[in-house]
Amino acid sequence: MTALAEQISALNATDRCDRCGAQAYVRAELSNGGELLFCAHHARAHEEKLREVAALIHDETGRLTSVPPMAPDDEV
Repeated sequence: MTALAEQISALNATDRCDRCGAQAYVRAELSNGGELLFCAHHARAHEEKLREVAALIHDETGRLTSVPPMAPDDEV
């Protein structure tokens, strides 16, 4: 999935998957004004249907594969 809207606010650790409660990495904004949040697993599982019903899809699953910055040894 790719982000279709850059104007949507970023997801954070308090955003939870509507299906299982894990951290959400995908937000689907529906044409009726509602929104659904999904973890990466459930977003992939429901991707086809989401594309049919969502007006916008904001996907941050790329954050799962990015390498986080490391602290210098003297900070550890």
